[in-house]
Amino acid sequence: MSAAATVVGGGLAGCEAALRLSRAGHAVRLVEMRPVRRTPAHQSDSLGELVCTNSFKSEDPANAHGQLKREMRALGSVLLASADGARVAAGSALAVDRHLFAEAMTRAVWSEPRIEVVREEVVDVPVGPAVIATGPLTSDAISVGIRALLGDDGLAFFDAIAPIVSRDSVDESVAFAGGRFDEDDDYLNCPMSREEYDAFVAALRGGESYEGHDWEAVPYFEGCLPIEVMAARGPDTLRFGPMKPIGLTDPRTGKRPWAVVQLRREDRAGQMWNLVGFQTRLKVGEQRRIFGLIPGLAGAEFLRWGSIHRNSYLNFPARLGPAGSPPARPDLFFAGQLTGVEGYTESAASGILAGINLGRVLEGREPVVPPPTTMLGALLRYLREADPRRFQPMNSNWGLVDPLPTEVRDKQRKRELLAERAQTDFLAWMSAHGVVASP
Repeated sequence: MSAAATVVGGGLAGCEAALRLSRAGHAVRLVEMRPVRRTPAHQSDSLGELVCTNSFKSEDPANAHGQLKREMRALGSVLLASADGARVAAGSALAVDRHLFAEAMTRAVWSEPRIEVVREEVVDVPVGPAVIATGPLTSDAISVGIRALLGDDGLAFFDAIAPIVSRDSVDESVAFAGGRFDEDDDYLNCPMSREEYDAFVAALRGGESYEGHDWEAVPYFEGCLPIEVMAARGPDTLRFGPMKPIGLTDPRTGKRPWAVVQLRREDRAGQMWNLVGFQTRLKVGEQRRIFGLIPGLAGAEFLRWGSIHRNSYLNFPARLGPAGSPPARPDLFFAGQLTGVEGYTESAASGILAGINLGRVLEGREPVVPPPTTMLGALLRYLREADPRRFQPMNSNWGLVDPLPTEVRDKQRKRELLAERAQTDFLAWMSAHGVVASP
């Protein structure tokens, strides 16, 4: 069979892209390097294998992950169809028997007559129409080709991610806006007394961290040390590092605090703020407990937790167009975690969109991206509009989408209204562009 398109990578994004293309009438060559070359993370040769948790998170549409699933279902996601058939009890979350799930994903691909599955390692960027969805463990061989295409700063090999909190959950009676020496007010500052700082450092030093797998091991550079590693170096290391109070005055006291945790705006609308210098390997429960000790963040809603781990991802905002193509290669789309999305469903959703858009290019039409009032559209907007100098992967959260036209103080009602608008706008986008659900 002569393939009109190549999809590199048989993970969640690659399978979604291949099936979307094939069901739109295009022949596809899906290339997966396992078992010819294995990874330290995968345990089988199945397509769509889950290498970490078996949960796809909440199905409640008022939850950001639940709304993304609604949008994916509207597009005919094979991941969600496979998950429905492999579901295990998990409350409001969608969790699966991982072996049954991988079998269903593999069966869906193999049963599609327009897809040819090839088991070999791709060592360079395909020259024709293609989707590259090689994931966080992208091989060294194709990484060389990607860097040649996108430039030396186009591909990173590990995450050093700081947590992000929702702006409207920060206690404004404690945190104050301002820059050092009154130069600007671009930061939110959470001031600490000496006693609060000492208690915080002690909690950090006693916190439980992820040990990680061998395949997650990464070098720690001095510029991105985990916050708990810095705390272990001495009681004043943080106070002379990312938590230095120099040039700041606490308006409550009129004095310089003993230490300060600074929050930096993460999005244009100012809904998401990251904790500057707080990359960490603390377990999520420990992050919730310890970071809750920071004055002003006791009741904060965390939209993303901190992490440091092995993860290949592209500098999307610096090197790719709105739909995930390099400007010089409109027939090449990147998808999945390689683009800077975090999470199973986020990766799969980007694969669906890449399949839609490569299909449109093959048919002589322009790529399309959902509006930023939708979860998928907001995630894509983050990828293309984030600061290229500080770009880090992101998962679905309501802080990404356009705010509602009027303020809603009740958080649950606010999320319900955001979900209602997202679904309405997503279906309208599909209709306007002739995007239909995959059969």
